[in-house]
Amino acid sequence: HILELAASSARAGAPTRITAQTALLARPFLSRSTSRLLMLRSWLTGGSGDAAMADGPRTVDDGMSGPHSYDYDLIVIGGGSGGLSCAKNAAQLGAKVAVCDFVHPSPAGTKWGLGGTCVNVGCIPKKLMHQAALLGEGMSDARSYGWEVPEKVSHSWENMVQGVQNHIKSLNFGYRSELMTEGIKYLNAYAVFTDPHTIECTDKKGKVTTVSAARFVVAVGGRPRYPDIPGGKELTISSDDLFSLPSPPGKTLCIGASYISLECAGFIRGLGMEAEVMMRSIPLRGFDQQMAGQVKTYMEEHGVVFLEGCVPTAIEPTDDGKRRVLFQNKDGSAGEAVYDTVLVAIGRDAETSKIGLDKAGVVTNPKTGKIECEGEQSNVPHIYAIGDVLDGRPELTPVAIQAGKLLAKRLYAGSTHHMNYDLVPTTVFTPLEYSCCGLSEEDAIAKIGENNIEVYHSYFKPLEWTVPHRGDNACYAKLVVNKLDGERILGLHICGPNSGEITQGFAVAMKMGATKQIFDDTVGIHPTVAEEFTILKITKSSGESAEK
Repeated sequence: HILELAASSARAGAPTRITAQTALLARPFLSRSTSRLLMLRSWLTGGSGDAAMADGPRTVDDGMSGPHSYDYDLIVIGGGSGGLSCAKNAAQLGAKVAVCDFVHPSPAGTKWGLGGTCVNVGCIPKKLMHQAALLGEGMSDARSYGWEVPEKVSHSWENMVQGVQNHIKSLNFGYRSELMTEGIKYLNAYAVFTDPHTIECTDKKGKVTTVSAARFVVAVGGRPRYPDIPGGKELTISSDDLFSLPSPPGKTLCIGASYISLECAGFIRGLGMEAEVMMRSIPLRGFDQQMAGQVKTYMEEHGVVFLEGCVPTAIEPTDDGKRRVLFQNKDGSAGEAVYDTVLVAIGRDAETSKIGLDKAGVVTNPKTGKIECEGEQSNVPHIYAIGDVLDGRPELTPVAIQAGKLLAKRLYAGSTHHMNYDLVPTTVFTPLEYSCCGLSEEDAIAKIGENNIEVYHSYFKPLEWTVPHRGDNACYAKLVVNKLDGERILGLHICGPNSGEITQGFAVAMKMGATKQIFDDTVGIHPTVAEEFTILKITKSSGESAEK
């Protein structure tokens, strides 16, 4: 109320004085959070929210705001979530926009429609198949709750795939319709730069069309990487293929310990098939390793086999149509095993090598092929990039969507609001879901020193798991805090059911600079999993057991 009065006086031109008493009362708002200070400054001076959030990279003037003779104001190369977000927002702001999207079939021959990886062969089908596996587990629990469920319950892979693919096709249709509604030209063709303002688009029949634009946004995403071994491509599948397989994969080897590999192994096992993970070094590289270990342990307890310290050396076909995998153990000895399906999930590569970026003068990282940008702007001022092709940025669909929307507003609405890539929440949809926001414990130590952080943590069991008597201390939550900054939350981590739904809400609090005290002062909702974060008392430094 005091700040509101001060703002009203300032806007009316009256002299405004913040007294010591006023400052004391306002202290809870005036935290050391830069974002809050920026918002306060904007509020007191009548600025907009965009101005308050403009603290970040500044793009240079690309010289394309005025009249031009090109075919389009903007061409977006890539019809994934980020590209479509940018295109639709730009069109709504009056730009003449085209979208180029073309999917080359995977080595196994799989292709798909408009919408990109997330919709067709990523987040959407993955989450739906994860749900299918959870329903199977739920039926087992149901017996303890009085439901008379038959001991032998069967699952139809074919019916599941049909349902998932029907949903995906409805999304593909919806995206096509939205482009028509917004007046966006859809070019179902592969785009290659021939100069900084021109691309050649080749459709599936080989017809080439040349189009030009004042500005371009590269949003081509990435595709799975295959191991460079005999049979590594022609005898395997990837996540590009799994979600539309016409028959169940059977006994499956997932090569790699990425989140994609663990998620796929998790729901394959949950659907009643054998699943093994071949892991060269550590699981979930880049994530908090304590949490990764929690996920791995849970998966092992539920039947997923981990082949640790192993690397494949060759894959061979068998006479009965299966796959023999030859591998090397960490002690140098050789091994082999036979599987119905081999799925590779060892990483993804940016799809930038064949789109003529060199002809446009765009600089890429020579190791990754990703585009080096400042605020989504490449070294060629009128060529931008969003999503997984951005060097050093999170490869997450919501990140690409947000970046695309904000970029369009900067280009065509005069906004100064930049994408903030800090404190981006994410979830790994393994059988025991893992969600996080902020720094891992390892990264927090590397950033400010082990003596300057504290970790509050607890193991727990969801109430729903008590009746079927499962999961003692399987779930885990921890907060990593900065002791030098009033125990501000640096990292929030949770392994447990519905962890993504939980973390999304806490991510807002973290963006606002939440501290451990604020979490303590928050009344939890009982009985829920989320309330664990409001009652964390045990610290790692105390040495006390966090088990319950």
